[in-house]
Amino acid sequence: MVDPWEAKLAGTGILPGLEALPTVLLVLEKHSLRVVFANPAAEALLALSRRSLSQMTWNDVFTNGEVLSSTMTELIANHFQTTRLDLVLERTAQEPLHTHAIVAAPEAAPDFVIVELIENEQKLKNEREERIIDQALMNKQLIRNLAHEIKNPLGGIRGAAQLLEFELDQRELREYTQVIIKESDRLQTLVDRLLEPHRHPYIATDVNIHEVCERVRSVVLAEFPQGLSIERDYDVSLPDFRGDKEQLIQALLNIVRNGAEALREQIARGDARIVLRTRVARKITIAKRLHKLALELHVIDNGPGIPADIRDRIFYPLVSGREGGSGLGLTLAQSFIQRHDGLIECESRPGRTDFRILLPLG
Repeated sequence: MVDPWEAKLAGTGILPGLEALPTVLLVLEKHSLRVVFANPAAEALLALSRRSLSQMTWNDVFTNGEVLSSTMTELIANHFQTTRLDLVLERTAQEPLHTHAIVAAPEAAPDFVIVELIENEQKLKNEREERIIDQALMNKQLIRNLAHEIKNPLGGIRGAAQLLEFELDQRELREYTQVIIKESDRLQTLVDRLLEPHRHPYIATDVNIHEVCERVRSVVLAEFPQGLSIERDYDVSLPDFRGDKEQLIQALLNIVRNGAEALREQIARGDARIVLRTRVARKITIAKRLHKLALELHVIDNGPGIPADIRDRIFYPLVSGREGGSGLGLTLAQSFIQRHDGLIECESRPGRTDFRILLPLG
């Protein structure tokens, strides 16, 4: 038998949009505050099925539910549209939830109240992801503009230096034109590297992430044969997925090679260590989209950590924490991963830097 309130909610037409939201969302009947609907994120966070939740009121779900009940009653009585507040919600025999709550009384469904709960940690994570994505979009625009502004005059400078060289009889003067030509070529190479992700077509094949890891591992160990160990911590149950294998190899290689370069002192002592760890992540949000399954690949090193003054800018082009670095490796890695609808995050402190690559599965 269909619950009449569930049927009434279905008739409002708002359910399809609520189902897809990555944040925890409950729809309550406004008078009894009984749970009429819970999205998958709510089931996961509360460790209760939708069927179980539908038998409960708000005060059954949370032992201190009255902290929000009064707000809901006020919202309904005064016909407010939305209210927001930070709450600590307590559950029987479980850790309290530190959340940011958004309570809304939708015009399209006047008999219901929608409660959206965002864990404070999740809120910070979402804000960090948004910054990374916005940063990547700005980088892309910057790179295209930079390439346009540099390439055209650069070709003219190089051509003029070559013509001038033909007119010079003295060898010493030709050395100056050679400096101009070589520096022009160096800048051209830099611009080409900046444009690399946008030049290569995306070629999707079935990819095994551990084949990617093994390829990168063998390349980096060949470059650093002494003093560095690259440990495997693989979840062999991970399925293959569709992606561009070469782009993924390049992205991972840039991160692992970056880590190895930062471990120079540890390599000299013989205790440098990088760990490649793969795991399955369930019901995870990437770029505001909820994915049932995702691949989580960690690259963890025991180096000195990323300097605090550039920690928030490491994915910017031309930002490097080491002398002689181009500052392009992580920018390109982020671009390649985002082409797979994924994201790279980083947490760093002295003795441990963890790059976390997230890729949707399926």
